[in-house]
Amino acid sequence: MTWKPELDDLARRESFARQMGGVDKVKRQHDQGRLTVRERIDGLVDSGSFHEIGAVSGIAEYNEGGELTNLTPANCVFGRGKVDGRTVVVVGDDFTVRGGSADASISAKPLMAEEMAHDFRLPIIRVIEGSGGGGSVKTIETKGASNLPGGIGSTRWYWFTTANMAKVPVVGLGLGSVAGLGAARLAASHYSVMTKSSAMFVAGPPVVARLGQNLGKQELGGAEIQTRAGGVDHAVDTEEEAFACARRFLSYLPSSVHELPPTLPCDDDPERADEKLIKAVPRNRRQVYKMRPIVEAVVDKDSFFEMGANFGRSVITGFARLEGRAVALMASDPYHYGGSWTAEACQKVVRFVDLAETFHLPVVYLMDCPGFMIGLDAEKAATIRHGVRAMAAVNQSTVPWCTIIVRNCFGVAGVVHQPANKFSMRYAWPSAYWGSLPLEGGIEAAYRADIAEAEDPDAKLKEIEDRLNKLRSPFRSAERFWVEEIIDPRKTRSLLCEFARLAEPLRTPGFATMAIRP
Repeated sequence: MTWKPELDDLARRESFARQMGGVDKVKRQHDQGRLTVRERIDGLVDSGSFHEIGAVSGIAEYNEGGELTNLTPANCVFGRGKVDGRTVVVVGDDFTVRGGSADASISAKPLMAEEMAHDFRLPIIRVIEGSGGGGSVKTIETKGASNLPGGIGSTRWYWFTTANMAKVPVVGLGLGSVAGLGAARLAASHYSVMTKSSAMFVAGPPVVARLGQNLGKQELGGAEIQTRAGGVDHAVDTEEEAFACARRFLSYLPSSVHELPPTLPCDDDPERADEKLIKAVPRNRRQVYKMRPIVEAVVDKDSFFEMGANFGRSVITGFARLEGRAVALMASDPYHYGGSWTAEACQKVVRFVDLAETFHLPVVYLMDCPGFMIGLDAEKAATIRHGVRAMAAVNQSTVPWCTIIVRNCFGVAGVVHQPANKFSMRYAWPSAYWGSLPLEGGIEAAYRADIAEAEDPDAKLKEIEDRLNKLRSPFRSAERFWVEEIIDPRKTRSLLCEFARLAEPLRTPGFATMAIRP
């Protein structure tokens, strides 16, 4: 006597679950160029590593004899898998079953995925399509009552959705149309990716049309809009690229705040000196230059992983490695507003510094910041308020910092190039140029009377400018020990690798010390 009949019944139920919403719905998903949730999970985790939980949960149909005739699975698939050999939690929406909405879901499943990630200290990847388990208008009829948002027994999932950001790495993948709760789950992540054919919005076109805005999905919340607004970090052409991005993002991070980021073997010489660096910054201060080649020249080869490239574009943010050690790297981009910090750039800095602090990543900042953005638009955007928040985030940071002043460092935003209350490493290139205000425009204000009284105002302005420029030399500041070191740009990699080695024993795993903002 064995339990084979029951095991056969279990296998039959699992077979129903693997059919998802049925042949027609799966075909429709494929015809629209999208993978099913099970194909996505298989493509995301290491081959054969996925262990599903609750596979046979759903809505069963029985005949008069009590025999199972069909099983429509719940539209949430979750479980444990491995990414590069490390265990992660994966939870995905099955759009083939009622478009991923709540009236076909079992809310305990996505909640348990979040609980497992939280309590077992595991990264979580959310594969989101549709409403992400949120309600639809039909839910009122199928449930027989209208849902109260935040009502009795419904808040734990929401708590874990954001609380996990202070505990474990959270990745969101938007693969299709993502709305309502799905949009919130995608945004409540440390890193989010969407395909360029996908869209994300709080409410979709039919609802927005009631406002008189007749927009298509891409016009309302396509990749161009969301990546520029900072709602989503990155957009890719294919779902496979999204999986690769998620895997690479996690490779720089520990599994939780209770561990340290992994260090990988490195065959890139820490003493490598790139000759291009000595001429990377033009002598003409009005001439822009490309910062990303400088980044690539000083970090381990092919290790820079940029995030949020379309948002707050005067600041570049991403992960990199120095002699195999993971760091959070921030750099100015003079191609956008001359590297000035806009309101959006300040928001980007806050989120990035929070991320580094949460997961114990030392920060490297390649600086060329002439200050906060000025002008009417900047004032309308409350740039200074966002700037003060960025200053607070940097000053609250406890991880080691190393700043390379590449060119400009001016004003209050210039102050925010390292935490103000502790020792940080700092080096300046010979191209560095700093002060309370740039000379341009400042001379006219400070020396207005002298210039006005001169026989030749233009010549007087040039005389004052030349005089002050000589005093502005970084060597004058070094003489007074207002800056620690001026270095040959070609030594930058060597010094940054030394910084990473010195910082390694200072990183302390444990609870996040800052408020984690999505």
